[in-house]
Amino acid sequence: MSLVLDAVTLTYPDGDGRLTALDAVSLTVPAGSLTAVVGPSGSGKSSLLAVAATLVTPDHGRVVVDGTDTGELDAAGRAALRRERIGIVFQQPNLLPSLTAAEQLQVMAHVSGRPAKSARGRALELLDAVGLADLAGRRPHQLSGGQRQRVNIARALMNEPAVLLVDEPTSALDHERGAAVMELLAGLTVGRGTATVLVTHDRGHAARAERVVEVMDGHLTATAHA
Repeated sequence: MSLVLDAVTLTYPDGDGRLTALDAVSLTVPAGSLTAVVGPSGSGKSSLLAVAATLVTPDHGRVVVDGTDTGELDAAGRAALRRERIGIVFQQPNLLPSLTAAEQLQVMAHVSGRPAKSARGRALELLDAVGLADLAGRRPHQLSGGQRQRVNIARALMNEPAVLLVDEPTSALDHERGAAVMELLAGLTVGRGTATVLVTHDRGHAARAERVVEVMDGHLTATAHA
């Protein structure tokens, strides 16, 4: 099991009290599987993703990433875990404008202390995997929105993560390009063996996942197989 959330509760300060964002949520995502998380705005989807990414520490419960109980790690340990075992695809690609597609990926390896020569080869291999082998030398302004999102996905896979967390990857794309990105994520999940969690507002795209989980008012209210 590559990602386990066990009875996770997360609250935030709200005036004189606390607002419950996640209420005893449990979710297991095996390696090589894609789980889509759906629900209305404010339901707890983003909070679930933030907890899984170890960006936020829950009040109660456990988060286990690739066999590591993150509650036993200090801040430095969680940061190292994110670099080495968790890939995060943000809603906006946020690519560095001066770098080529290949260099966007190589930066990730540099941060993790990987050799530059092997990083270049892996970057090109991943760009090929997302269908951008011929565009490795292009900068963000020379790429379409869908192509930039593919670079974003490849970048998240650069350090061979066990867990891939994806936040609304199709929100800025038309339906056809969004469907292509979903197809890509599904294929990469199986091919790379990642435990992938995808937050989306589009139930049509969510149907591409093996499992769809609905979050409502901080509760896991329903699960269904797509």
